Amino acid sequence: MEIDRNGLEVLERAESLRLLASATVGRISVTSGALPTVLPVAFRVIDGRIVFRTAPGTKLDAATLNAVVAFEADRIDTAAHTGWSVVVVGVAQAVRDDEVDGHELALMARWAPGPRDRLVAISTEMVTGRRLRPAVVPARLA
Repeated sequence: MEIDRNGLEVLERAESLRLLASATVGRISVTSGALPTVLPVAFRVIDGRIVFRTAPGTKLDAATLNAVVAFEADRIDTAAHTGWSVVVVGVAQAVRDDEVDGHELALMARWAPGPRDRLVAISTEMVTGRRLRPAVVPARLA
């Protein structure tokens, strides 16, 4: 088990993707008007890609033009002082509904009201994950 300099367990790609697939809401970071913005989205991991819906004319339009984006999802238990975080950097592209498993799309939660006609998929070229376990104490603190 690899521990980073902050005492967090470094997760392998497969474990990071497994944890990512267990989440339903994440945050996407895109550039809008030359400024970074981070927005929550309901998503699913389908065929190794992060898939979410958005509406035309929103800030997420920038994510449909083959933009490089960052995506993060996590699960944190502040009482137990445990949790994990997975960050993906990939290319976001508009995709058609028929390019994605329809059953998986039907399981996607809705984050915000209103129509969500545009489907976006983010590739998962770069995946990093960290897990906080209370039993892990960095060597410099022991």
